[in-house]
Order: sequence, then structure tokens, then C-alpha cells
Amino acid sequence: MNMSVQPFKKGPDYIDPMWMSAASGKECRSLDFHMMGDENILRSFQSVGRNSDISIIEGNQGLFDGMDIDGYDCTAGLAQLLDSPVVLVINTLGMNRSVAPLLQGYNGFDKEIKIAGVILNMVSNPRHEKKLVDAIDKFVGMEILGVVPKAPQEVKVNERHLGLIPLKEDPELFIKKVIAIGELIKKSVNIDRLVEISKEASELPILEPCPTASGSSDIKIGIAMDRAFTFYYPENLEALVAAGAELIPFSPIDDTSLPNVDGLYIGGGFPEVFIEKLDNNVQIRSEIKSAIENGMPTYAECGGLVYLTNSLAWKNRFGKMVGVLDCGVEIAEKPVGLGYMNLESTGNCKWFSPNEPVKCHEFHHSRIVDLKQDYPFAWKITRGTGITGTRDGFIYKNLMASFAHLHSCGAPSWAENFTDLIRTTKLSSK
Repeated sequence: MNMSVQPFKKGPDYIDPMWMSAASGKECRSLDFHMMGDENILRSFQSVGRNSDISIIEGNQGLFDGMDIDGYDCTAGLAQLLDSPVVLVINTLGMNRSVAPLLQGYNGFDKEIKIAGVILNMVSNPRHEKKLVDAIDKFVGMEILGVVPKAPQEVKVNERHLGLIPLKEDPELFIKKVIAIGELIKKSVNIDRLVEISKEASELPILEPCPTASGSSDIKIGIAMDRAFTFYYPENLEALVAAGAELIPFSPIDDTSLPNVDGLYIGGGFPEVFIEKLDNNVQIRSEIKSAIENGMPTYAECGGLVYLTNSLAWKNRFGKMVGVLDCGVEIAEKPVGLGYMNLESTGNCKWFSPNEPVKCHEFHHSRIVDLKQDYPFAWKITRGTGITGTRDGFIYKNLMASFAHLHSCGAPSWAENFTDLIRTTKLSSK
């Protein structure tokens, strides 16, 4: 079966979408109630999915898990918003007859949700499979769409802090795993039946598409993109392009100099995994520091913030970083900031109005140490941790660096205002 598949991921995750993008050949998009809201979820789902044969959404947490006690923001709530059928994937390791009450509970908890079938995962052997199938047939009657055996080593994806290892850290190795997983699913799951079920989804109300680029650009923004910096929402990059920016990727690991740009965007990732390589690239660290000291507008998120400090320590490893922020960072064993954030602008950041609200998220083991300057902050935190527990976003000249990960739907003015600052700075430097 040769179909064009558009993947989506519920929630603010960056890592799973990399794997789904590689598997489908199409860039996976996030669908998140907190950062996007209903209308933007619908708009993104329609805009991105309309040119594909089928759209597939990976949920997050359990089907009914979310912040809202009534389930508005859970995976089931997303299925209801999009009127999409649900396929459960159950880890059956160590389970046989108990699968029946588990599925009965899911089936009966919310009658508005259309649970179309179940895929049994981590099935030990044919005897285990028979017990599971017999229990479901006798007590539940739910359609079984696949039986996936316990995964052999070639399809296992290792985890570390913050979840799966990003595919972009070693594309050659991990693409082999994507192919192996695809072969396993092809043998284990009724793909034809899944396609039939997808056609049960209802037509959605038509909304205006998401903004697109005008085709012209008058500024250039350098985007740090390599194995260390991989966390970018496609919508954020598209918003910058729509605001008139040309995006120029560069690698803080491999490039010996900065490209000729007017501004910088250094996203999140795992700089701690590449401490030595980032430390060794003295030339580009020096050029980034000089650019920011000379007033180049720069936006840094989480891993980007970490990279701009004096130093980074993780376990028994240590490295020098850019040194434009006079502090260090240590990577803790447990998360320091984890979950959704609600922010209010202090007015100190030139591309956010005072008291402007922003809905975003954080997910970091990083903590600031040896802070030697009293920097102004961009954000007051009403939910979340950030840098101090009540503040986030260091401001230094035209740099804003925070632990918060923004999505353009939760901060709709940031791209336009950031590019406007870049234009103003560019003109004033002539």
C-alpha cells in the first residue's frame, strides 16, 4: 500500500515527532490544547493534512489523562474535537485475562469516544496471544487490529532523561530502526483495516489556512540546527518566514564560523550530550558572543540558553560554552522544570508588550549556578518553574534566553515583533 501519511503528535513533544517525520517522510506537527487552543488545532490539522491520503495522530499519556478533570485536554478530548476514531495500543506484558476489564473500562468510560479497536503490544508468544484474544472475544468483543510481539533488539529505541533519544543525533543508525519497526508493524498489524477505520472520521468545519510566507525576505536569521540543537516547532520557523525572514541553518558543533545573518535563533536540544564538541569549537563560540555583545537580536530556548552561559556540567563532564551570560549550568538527575507554563511579559523584552500573556511549556534538567549578574527578566511566571521559580527569560542587550519553549500559536506576536526588532537593529547599524 503506497499512501501519503501526515503524522501529528498530541502534546508539546519534540522527540517523538522526529521519529514520526522520518517514518512518514512528512514533517510531524504538534497538536496541543494549552499552547494552541481548539481553533488553531483545527486549523493546523486541516492545513497540514489536506494534501495527504491519511492523517495519523499519536496521543500522549493515557487516553483520558490531562490537566482538566473533565477530560477536555486529554487525548480523548482531541479525538472528540477532531471526531476521529481511536485505536488503543495496550502493553500486554505480564497480562492475560486482565486485558478484558481494562478494555471494558476504556470502552465504557466516555461513550462520546469512538474506540474502533485495539492493537496488542509486547505479546510474548502464541500461547500468550491466545489467552489475550480469547479474553477479549468472550468479555469485550472489541476488534483486534494487530498483535505485536515483544520487540527484538533491532527495533528498540533507547531512552535517557527527557525521553527517547532524538533521531537527529544519529540519523543513519536510527533510520535503520525506523525501517525495522515498519517491517514489524507490516507483519503484525492489519493496515488495510486501519485505513478503512480512518474513513469513519467526519468532515470538519472549514477554517482559513495557517499563514504562509509571502515569498519575499529582507532579513536573515541564523538557526542553530545540528545534533545538539534539534527542538524546533515547524510553525515557529514558518511564522518567521511569513514575517519576512530567510532562515540560514548553522551548526555550533561543526561550522567554524557564523553565516552572514542579522539575527540568531538557538533552539532547544541536548547540548550536554555534546559538551566536548561544543567546547572544542572555540571559533564559533567567540563569533556568537561577539555578535550578541554587538547587539545582534537573539532568541534562545532552553538548550540555547544553556549554550550561551559560561559553562556546562553534566555528571563528570564539563565544558566551556559561549560565555555571553555570566553564569553556569548544571544538569540535575531529576527534572528541574517539567510541564506547561503560563507567563506574563515584564516588558523588559523588546518583542513582547508589558503584561502580554504567553502559554508555553518547559522540560529541562538544567539549573543555573554561579550567577554573577542581576539580569532583567522577560517573564513573570504564573505556572511553571523557569529560572527562579517566579521569573524566566534573561535579558541582555538584544538577547532573550529562557527555559520556556514557545509555540507561535501560544505567542502569536513573537515572530513578527522579533523580526521587526531585527530590521530596526539592522537599519540602525548602517
